[in-house]
Amino acid sequence: MAFHQPFQVIGFHSCDKKIGLKVLNGDDHLRPSYNSWDWLGPGVYFWEQNPHRALQYAKECADGTQKFAGKIATPFVIGAIIELGNCLNLIEPDSINIVNEAYEELIKTIQDAGGKLPKNKEANRALDCAVFKYVHESNVRTGRTPYDTIRSPFHEGGELYEGSNFSKRLHMEVCVINPQCIKGYFLPHPLEQFNPYLKKDFQH
Repeated sequence: MAFHQPFQVIGFHSCDKKIGLKVLNGDDHLRPSYNSWDWLGPGVYFWEQNPHRALQYAKECADGTQKFAGKIATPFVIGAIIELGNCLNLIEPDSINIVNEAYEELIKTIQDAGGKLPKNKEANRALDCAVFKYVHESNVRTGRTPYDTIRSPFHEGGELYEGSNFSKRLHMEVCVINPQCIKGYFLPHPLEQFNPYLKKDFQH
């Protein structure tokens, strides 16, 4: 079943300044992440409507307080216009059901093979990653239309206040699987707020 989203969103990507400038100049492109701990599985990750969080994450990667497979010497943020297309949108009940069914099928598949189910542990979200990989594999196996993007809210950072259902770093995340859905990049303004290291060095 297709979940075509006939609209675009604005996403923000955390990266190193050298890479960001190359992408903006058309000399490079953002590459998908294939880490075993990636929450929504393989893809290019964006903070939806959240350049503040994108810069915060880039800084934390640069100073080593955030789990990150690459290297960020100078924190940088680029904006992107993203067409959601065939989107596994996890604020929709049908999309949630697809993920839950994939989890149940994954358990059976691993048990039948005598293996062990991956586990989530803090920033390492190996179980979630395995479930979304299984979703994509099932689409290929059954001939269903592949997903272009995955979109989901993400709770992070502990309770906003005691007993709260909100977390301190609650945000929306978009994982782009089909690079054709990225329609263009831009440098977010105001520059001093979202790219304070554009013309100066980052101090750890």
